[in-house]
Amino acid sequence: MNVMAQQPAGALETADNTLSPQASHAIWGAAVGFFVDNYDIFLPVIALAPAMVYFIPADVPPGIAAVASAMIFATTLIGRPLGAFIFGHFADTIGRKRTTIISVMGFGVVTLLIAVLPGYETLGPAVIWIFIGLRLIDGIFLGGEYTSANPLAMEYCPKDKRGLFGAVIQSAAPLGTAGISLVTLAVLLLFPAKGPGSPYVEWGWRIPFFVGSIMAFALAYYYQNSVEESEIWRKSDKTAHASSPIKMLFTGENLKSFLQVFVVMTGFWLLLNASLAVMPGLLAVQMKVGSVETTSALVIAYLALSVVYVLGGVVSQLIGRRTYLLVASVCTATLGTLCYYLLLNTVPGDLTRIMILTTLTTVLVVAPGALGTVYINERFRTTVRASGFGLGYSLAIILPAFYVFYQTWLAYFMPFKYTVLVLVVVGAVLIFVGAALGPETKDVDFGSAAAEKT
Repeated sequence: MNVMAQQPAGALETADNTLSPQASHAIWGAAVGFFVDNYDIFLPVIALAPAMVYFIPADVPPGIAAVASAMIFATTLIGRPLGAFIFGHFADTIGRKRTTIISVMGFGVVTLLIAVLPGYETLGPAVIWIFIGLRLIDGIFLGGEYTSANPLAMEYCPKDKRGLFGAVIQSAAPLGTAGISLVTLAVLLLFPAKGPGSPYVEWGWRIPFFVGSIMAFALAYYYQNSVEESEIWRKSDKTAHASSPIKMLFTGENLKSFLQVFVVMTGFWLLLNASLAVMPGLLAVQMKVGSVETTSALVIAYLALSVVYVLGGVVSQLIGRRTYLLVASVCTATLGTLCYYLLLNTVPGDLTRIMILTTLTTVLVVAPGALGTVYINERFRTTVRASGFGLGYSLAIILPAFYVFYQTWLAYFMPFKYTVLVLVVVGAVLIFVGAALGPETKDVDFGSAAAEKT
């Protein structure tokens, strides 16, 4: 069975067993990339939401407004697997570093274009389609970023530290969500959003977009000047690079690895949507929590999740990736579901209890995601690793993205507020089954000749 690959001796660690500068730079770059990625993804949901009237005025029919708002966010998610497909090919054929720089520069430019975009009064209905188009392109470049940056970082990680540093990279994702929440909150406190014509609606919303663009350009500069191409990729079989990585990915043992990863990641994305996507509405609507308190509760939960991710990576290095996923998914299905049930039945107004349960629910439900980066990279050989990671990570988001429709269907058989609990259990079961079907990966050697020929 194809599991994975070998480190070139001396390329990753110094004589005193510390990370080499090349490894540190690659890991740091991937972590910052995931931070900026999640910051950018939630810009329309968090930063633009209070100012959406700037692009979709109140006189637009409610149905059209709802579809347009949803499309602005959804097209970014749709763009991610497209980006993984496009840039995964280039990361596997022309190199991880070059592809990362192109991708990061791409979404930096697109985010900047959105930041200076005129509103509905200037461009009329066309501005909505322009915004949707820009977010689609943005998603493509975002998908390319982690598809190339994360394999590069993992190929620089020593085998006995991959769990830790893979989780550190993964932990930057919730930190990015917390980051955009904090930036938006700060801007809203300085420039309130009080309807059309207010400072935030007219121009304040642009500040978080400018911040995202600046971070992207800084990251591209960092990769250009501080990160070196993966030595494992440079030493891999160049004749294999001449083939189509996508074609290779969907044949033989690579296909089996992909399907198994797809099951695990479908479960992860279902858990993520059941927790992070549902939580803001739950707190604001059902729990009657104010916007500032809601943002504060979510930021605390995201910060706690990032810590748990790192701990999860360390634990997986001790007990194995497969065992961690099996145990974590059981905890999610039991303890996570219990905490979510208690949260759903908490009396509105009990802010302390709500914040504690929000944090516990988020941590317990999403904890299996700690291994998203390291586990998927360990399941593919060097010549298809970027394509396998990018598509394995991104394509699995499609089915879970329709979680609202699943909730609506389940509501025919049970109270709507409890439908999210079913999604949590289903997501945990998928991770458990997917992990059970796959091998243990923590001891695989990236780039070994044997693995590359399987």
